[in-house]
Amino acid sequence: MSGSKPDRFEKARLEKLQKIEELGHDPWGQRFDNHRHIADVRGMCPEKPGVLGEEVRIAGRIMLRRKAGKLRFFDIKDQTANIQLLFSRGDLSEEQWGLVGALDLGDLIGIDGRLKRTDSGEVSVFVDRLTILCKSLSQPPEKHHGLTDEETLVRQRYLDLIYTDGLLERMLQRSRIIDSVRQTLREHNFNEVETPVLHTVAGGAAARPFETHHNTLDIELNLRIALELHLKRLMVGGIERVYEIGRVFRNEGIDATHNPEFTMIEIYQAYGDYNSMMDLTEAIIVDAVKTLGDAMVLPWGDKTSDFTPPFKRAKYADLVKENAGVDINDTDAVIELAKSLGIETEGVHPDVVVNEVFEAKVEDELLGPMFVIDYPASICPLTKRKQDDPSVAERFELFVHGMELANAYTELNDPRLQEELFRTQLDGQPQEDSMAKMDTDFVKALKVGMPPAGGLGIGIDRLVMLLTNSSAIKDVIFFPLTRPENAPKVKEKPTK
Repeated sequence: MSGSKPDRFEKARLEKLQKIEELGHDPWGQRFDNHRHIADVRGMCPEKPGVLGEEVRIAGRIMLRRKAGKLRFFDIKDQTANIQLLFSRGDLSEEQWGLVGALDLGDLIGIDGRLKRTDSGEVSVFVDRLTILCKSLSQPPEKHHGLTDEETLVRQRYLDLIYTDGLLERMLQRSRIIDSVRQTLREHNFNEVETPVLHTVAGGAAARPFETHHNTLDIELNLRIALELHLKRLMVGGIERVYEIGRVFRNEGIDATHNPEFTMIEIYQAYGDYNSMMDLTEAIIVDAVKTLGDAMVLPWGDKTSDFTPPFKRAKYADLVKENAGVDINDTDAVIELAKSLGIETEGVHPDVVVNEVFEAKVEDELLGPMFVIDYPASICPLTKRKQDDPSVAERFELFVHGMELANAYTELNDPRLQEELFRTQLDGQPQEDSMAKMDTDFVKALKVGMPPAGGLGIGIDRLVMLLTNSSAIKDVIFFPLTRPENAPKVKEKPTK
């Protein structure tokens, strides 16, 4: 309890709690063994109405209740399904009937009873014994006038999970998707590892880090913005197929596809390249789709996504030509188009301008899933160049409905070139704006010798969004970042 005075609803519940204690029951419950999931129990019910079925034991939260003379009907749900309970005054003792009267919406209860389908066909449990497992002291939101404010829903995620239809199932699907990813990688002989969350150098991505200080060592540290550089160190150390599923932190904005704390998987395969990573990406996603059901065509809003392999592949330059009408090597034409789109061009590298044009004119056209391959090398500092054309990097991004889902390279393992690119990226730029921070220890590791490799990053939250028909990243993260309840609203500082 917080120490605040209970409102009238809580007072009424406290009175019922006292009644439960007077009846000789612990209102907070005890161990309740051998109960079964409601979804399994529903499948055991006789098909013919009125036929008494097996004895069952279930547990769940009270969601609905209603009276009919000497009968009480309750609906309870667990994480798998809901089911109707029927309490009959004539079948229960005085103590048990009194316990039924002390129940409220939101209470957690255990039930022993017999399955029977009612005359209307409703799967029901005719209760023989009721066990209180936890008394809820909080009034649930009204069905039609309760939790509607999005910040409140996110802040009180427990209520959102209980009372928002489909949310709990979606979040459980998230767990199944992640488990599928791990299973696919096990089948391909990858080793899962854990690397540091606290970094002395925030590298491996273009992002602003969260900063902190370690008192004992008296050093400044950053929460990691990527998993890449430590995983590559492990490849140097001899782990040839390595991956990590981990939380990554970027001190940036919040929107439909971005949360400052999110889940990524990064994967590295020695003696592979970006083609190896394309095949692996396709396998991971197809297996994840299959773990949710038989359909390969999934809805996403008013659209669909067809994950039937093989996924389409197209070159970056060809897509710009097709959708923006310019050749990426025709700098004048690119700049003219960029200016017409309101894109800044003064003092900006031509390939960066091209990429801004790509984002503006191409991405939304990529319904996918589509692998976009062969990016300009100058915007890919951690990537090997094509041997026959050093201006092109062996990189791909996977797009579905205009959203980037995966990013992969043939990894750069030349320590001299890597150090040069670090310096080039840092030259004349604020540290927080650089693509890759100078990490001298990583360069030292490369000098020991990292095998040629393919590397891949997949946004787990975005993958779950696409596979569960969710329009916003907050809908697939258990606890997305939101402002504390009483915190004053402030204008977000502009990102440099």
